[in-house]
Amino acid sequence: MSNGREQAIAGARRIVIKLGSSIVTDGVAVDRQRIGAVAADLSRLHKQGYQVILVTSGARAAGLARLGLKALPSAIPEQQAAAAVGQINLMALYEEFFSDFGRHIGQVLLTASDIEDRTRYLNARHTFEHLLDHGIIPVVNENDSVVVDELKFGDNDNLAALVAGLVSADLLVILTDVDGLYSSDPRLGESELVDTVERIDDELLARAGGASGVGTGGMASKIAAARSASHRGIPTVIANGRRDEILTELIDKRLRVGTFFAGADSTISSRKHWIAYGMTLRGRLVLDEGAVKALVSKRGSLLSKGIVEVSGDFSSGDCVSCIGPDGREIARGLVAYDSKDCMKIKGVKSQDIKGILGYQLGDEVIHRDDLVILENGSGAPAR
Repeated sequence: MSNGREQAIAGARRIVIKLGSSIVTDGVAVDRQRIGAVAADLSRLHKQGYQVILVTSGARAAGLARLGLKALPSAIPEQQAAAAVGQINLMALYEEFFSDFGRHIGQVLLTASDIEDRTRYLNARHTFEHLLDHGIIPVVNENDSVVVDELKFGDNDNLAALVAGLVSADLLVILTDVDGLYSSDPRLGESELVDTVERIDDELLARAGGASGVGTGGMASKIAAARSASHRGIPTVIANGRRDEILTELIDKRLRVGTFFAGADSTISSRKHWIAYGMTLRGRLVLDEGAVKALVSKRGSLLSKGIVEVSGDFSSGDCVSCIGPDGREIARGLVAYDSKDCMKIKGVKSQDIKGILGYQLGDEVIHRDDLVILENGSGAPAR
């Protein structure tokens, strides 16, 4: 059984806290009062000995007013300009408010390529460790002023989960403008706040809604982030960041606020978490039933014989998605052969690869050490 809610929160000492755009801004401009309240709440925890990392949204939204804009522009250069202007404003506010409580902060700007590159990923981990060792609160954001769509994390919920895995956090807290996950859409009638989710499956993700306002992530992205963190054994709480002293209530007083998502009992290594969630998927391999069984039940490598279809344009070493006959994703991994060569060797035996390609890197298209199994396509780590 997964650790209970009380035990997991009581044992948390290194905590990643994510602030959504709906908390950082009021939909038009930066919400100074709310940022100040969160800084005070987080500073209390830090003073008590907790190590805290803050992942913040809101840079682009913060820059809109400075540029005289009322809505996020569609053009990428304008969005990047808004982020460049807003990032300075946002960090100045965090510096101001945390300084009021004697806390020091350090800015960490990341792009998806920083996470994809294994060396830069490890360098980022060392940076976080040194900041935390010196009592500094890292404030993390995506480097929106330079990043383009193909290098984006997707949303800061995903970024927060990746940071939680990178620093081996004990707890991830996602603060948004709702109290947590509800049993059904509360806008459509009666619903109840869900206290605890033991396992995140496809049905739960399907029930989640979309994004709204100036943010990019809705409840679905928050649950997906919780699933990612769960793979590393890290529990997640989704709670209302507009509630005063929410962090103190949750972590110090241990009140049952928000929705708690348990960390999985069967976890994956830091490297495999990096493969599954830190890398951009470059293609898809559709597998037959025999290959699925070999991967899921026997913990084997992916061989060319089990590949039915190949899609995408990928190179050797890229991350690809492995899809079962029913259309559900069952694994992700680093592929040994590029897309053109995978097309040539799909469905053939390993001993025939050299005769077809003129070379052979190995018997496996994806070695089991470079493969992450997603149980039954649900996103839960295979046992």
